Amino acid sequence: MKIAGMIKSSLIDYPGLISCVLFVPGCNYNCFYCHNRSLIDGSYVIVDPRMVDSFLEKRVGLIDGVVITGGEPTLQAELLPYLKKIKNLGYKIKLDTNGSSPLVVEQALNEKLCDYYAVDYKAPASRYKEICGNNASANEVLKTINLLLNANAQLEVRTTVIPQLKKDDLMTMANELPILPKFVLKKYKKPEKYLPVDTKRVAKKPYTDSEIEQLAKLVSTVQPNTVA
Repeated sequence: MKIAGMIKSSLIDYPGLISCVLFVPGCNYNCFYCHNRSLIDGSYVIVDPRMVDSFLEKRVGLIDGVVITGGEPTLQAELLPYLKKIKNLGYKIKLDTNGSSPLVVEQALNEKLCDYYAVDYKAPASRYKEICGNNASANEVLKTINLLLNANAQLEVRTTVIPQLKKDDLMTMANELPILPKFVLKKYKKPEKYLPVDTKRVAKKPYTDSEIEQLAKLVSTVQPNTVA
């Protein structure tokens, strides 16, 4: 399993639990506002997996869970065996995914490898390629979300409210999605690294906290479990 980074202890990445966060390299999307741009091409691998294994073995009972994020974890061929290894240590596992690999998520569900899933729904279906790159497809993401809902998995769906998403976009997204147990609207922050061609896009003024709260109230008329 390739690992590009690790946060040894986090109080915010796994709801209600103290967790270790593992970042894996490689992503099939190219979102212009990505905050982990160095991970996209998959070449950024700096953490010795043996060190991670040793750390997790020593922290059993001291931390509650492990968050696998990226990049896009479902692209890793070793993901499912690695999840099983972590699960056997007794940790709760949260998987962060862009939702592009429903077959991998289905396997994880069948083997009961994850305890919590966070899926990003990034834009209205008609704008997915514009915002996430030519490899992106909302159809696959919706398949993943429906799989998780049908399995009664613990799930949250997240949208970063970039300035390019307007009120009508968010309402379209809310209607495209099935009713969710938790729909999180996240505040946009300008990334430190971005492509030169995206300079104008990343520089647009973000929504304020108050504006996002108002948008969440509007979206909650369709998705009642919306939070900001």
